[in-house]
Amino acid sequence: MVKFLKVGRVAIITRGRYAGKKVVIIQPLDSGSKSHAFPHALVAGIERYPSQVTRRMSKARQAKRSKVKPFIKIVNYNHLMPTRYTLELEGLKNVITNDTFKEVSQREEAKKTVKKSLEERYTTGKNRWFFTPLHSSSSGTGNGITTKGQGILGPRMEHIHHKADIAGAHLLIEGTLVL
Repeated sequence: MVKFLKVGRVAIITRGRYAGKKVVIIQPLDSGSKSHAFPHALVAGIERYPSQVTRRMSKARQAKRSKVKPFIKIVNYNHLMPTRYTLELEGLKNVITNDTFKEVSQREEAKKTVKKSLEERYTTGKNRWFFTPLHSSSSGTGNGITTKGQGILGPRMEHIHHKADIAGAHLLIEGTLVL
């Protein structure tokens, strides 16, 4: 089996508190660990995306609206939907390890480092697509994910409405299913 969940791969969390949020895989652990006996990955993602900024806004307001609220988490592979994109976050592999999650102070320090790295990347204008949220669909039961244009899932995928469609999107991203 080909390992496609590699360092730097952008994925979407499909379950839990951060469902629908984009993350970057910092460290994949295919065979698991002592504390987590299932295949999982250490990820860093965006809990609160930056707001829209216009030229008319003052510099202070632009700075406030450009802030990012990050999170770091251990996520089971079953709850990750990989995309075709990668994002290079230099230096985060040393900061986030399995030991980071043992103490709250270490976790908070790691979050501050991730925040600084993500905000720097956002202000320079690199990887703008990573800093835009997936848009929720208002039709149906509310469990759909809608992307605009050439969004995170690509140009052929406009609506995902059910869990079966999310599985289909996963196959489309991996290149085995063509709609």
